[in-house]
Amino acid sequence: MVGVRNEFRRAQLAVAALFCLLGFQYATWAARLPALKTGLDLSAAELGVLLLAPGVGATVSFPLVAMLMKRLGSRRLACLSGLGLGVVLLVLSVVPNYPAALVVMFLDGVAVCCLNVAMNAQGAAVEVRYERTTMAKLHATFSGGTFCAALLASAVTSAAPSLAVHFGAAAVVLVLLVAFAWPGLLTEDAPAPEKKRNGLALPSRTTVWLCLAMVFGTVTEGAMNDWSALYLKDVANASSELAPLGIAVVSAMMVLARLFADNWRARWGDRPVVLAGAALAAVGLSLALAIGGLVPALVGFACVGLGMAAVTPCLYVGAAKEGPHALTLVAAMGTTGLLAGPPVIGFVSEATTLAWGMAAVALSAALVALCVTRITLAPVADGEQERSVGAAS
Repeated sequence: MVGVRNEFRRAQLAVAALFCLLGFQYATWAARLPALKTGLDLSAAELGVLLLAPGVGATVSFPLVAMLMKRLGSRRLACLSGLGLGVVLLVLSVVPNYPAALVVMFLDGVAVCCLNVAMNAQGAAVEVRYERTTMAKLHATFSGGTFCAALLASAVTSAAPSLAVHFGAAAVVLVLLVAFAWPGLLTEDAPAPEKKRNGLALPSRTTVWLCLAMVFGTVTEGAMNDWSALYLKDVANASSELAPLGIAVVSAMMVLARLFADNWRARWGDRPVVLAGAALAAVGLSLALAIGGLVPALVGFACVGLGMAAVTPCLYVGAAKEGPHALTLVAAMGTTGLLAGPPVIGFVSEATTLAWGMAAVALSAALVALCVTRITLAPVADGEQERSVGAAS
C-alpha cells in the first residue's frame, strides 16, 4: 500500500509540474505586455489582435492535437509542447516586428492546446490507475505557476529590464519543470475506445454536452476575470482601490476550493459537485446583482469562484473517459469559451447595461448545470471516500 501511495504521489507531482509550467509560461509573457507593446510600437487595437492570436491558434489546432495525441501519447506530447513553449518565449523576446509576433503567438496557442490536452489526459489517467481524485488540485497548481511567474517578472525586471534576460530565465525554468515531470509521467493513457461510424471518429452525445458545458463554464470564468473590476467601479460605485478586489476574490476562492474539491468529488461524485457548484455560482451572482452594492457583489463573486472551481477539472475527466478525440475537442471548446466569453458579455453590456451583462454570466453558469444534467460524470469509486479521507492527497 505504501508503494502504491508513493507511486501515486510521484505521478501526481509530475502532472502538477505540467500544470505549473502552463501557468508559469502564460503569466511570463502576459506580465511583459507593456514591454512588448512598447518594443513593437503597437497600438491598442494591434495589441488586442496580438492577444487574440493564441486563442485562434488553440481553437483551430484540434485536428493536429488529435493526431499528435494518437501518435505520440500524452507523455511525449506534454513534454515536447512544454519545451516548445520555452522556445516561444525565447523567440518572442527577439521578434523583429508585429507580423512575426502574430505568428509566434499563434504558435503559442497551438502549443498551449497540445499541453492542455496532454496534461489533462495524464491527470485523468492518474485518477483511473490509482483510483484517487486529484484533478482539482492539479488545476490549482496552474494558479501557483502564474503566481511564481509574477514574482520572477518583478525580480528580473527590477534588476535587468531586458526581455531576452527575463524570457531566457523563464525558459530555463520550463526546461527544469519538464525534466522533473518526465520520469513520473504515466507511459500509457487511460483506455477509452472511441465510437466510430464509416471509419470516422464522431463525437458522442456525451461529448457534445461536455463541449457545451465547457464553453459555458469557461465563459463564466473568463468574463468574471475581465468584467468584475469594471462592474465594481461603474455599477457598485467602488473606489479605484477597491475595484480590483473582484478579481482577487474570484481567484482566491477558486484556488482555495480546488485544494479541497478532490475530497468533495471523492465523497459525492463529480456530477453532484458540478451541479451544486454551477447552481451556487448562478444563484449567488444573481442575488448579488439583484441586491446591488459592493459587499453583495463581492459575496456573489466569491460564490462564482467557489462554485466554478471544480467544474472544468470534472469536465476534463469526463472528456478523457470519452477518448483522446473527445478530450481534444472539449479542450478546444474551453479555449473558445475563454476567447469569446468576454466580448459577448461586452456586447450585451453595450446593448443594455453592465448589470445585465453580468446577469448573462449568471445565466452561463446556470447553463452549465443544465448541460451536466444530460451527462453521466464519474460517480464515487469503491473505497474512494475512505482513501481520500484517510490519507492526504
